[in-house]
Amino acid sequence: MASVIEVSRERFEELVAEALDTVPPELTRVMDNVVVVVVDDPPEPDLLGLYTGVPLTERGGWYAGVLPDRIEIYRHPICSICETEDDVVEEVQITVVHEIAHHFGIDDDRLHELGW
Repeated sequence: MASVIEVSRERFEELVAEALDTVPPELTRVMDNVVVVVVDDPPEPDLLGLYTGVPLTERGGWYAGVLPDRIEIYRHPICSICETEDDVVEEVQITVVHEIAHHFGIDDDRLHELGW
């Protein structure tokens, strides 16, 4: 059986920040009212990340004065499926992109069609 890698919370947060830095500026410029946080454990099993909020495509004139959307990246589940830090880097990148796509209104079916 393969070993599971341990990544400190601090290092994992760095990996999430690095993944965010790879998002093209033309996308980050239009991201609006969203926060990305690292959480150790998901609210339900098998989640690597979770977007909670109102996607940009669904916001209208009524959208004002609301709390930020939230993207959570789950440290323990990601580490549990990885054997090396390089694996963690790749999985964090995929998960960050996946959850940001939800902020832009792209659903799981479309993400799978696009290869994510």
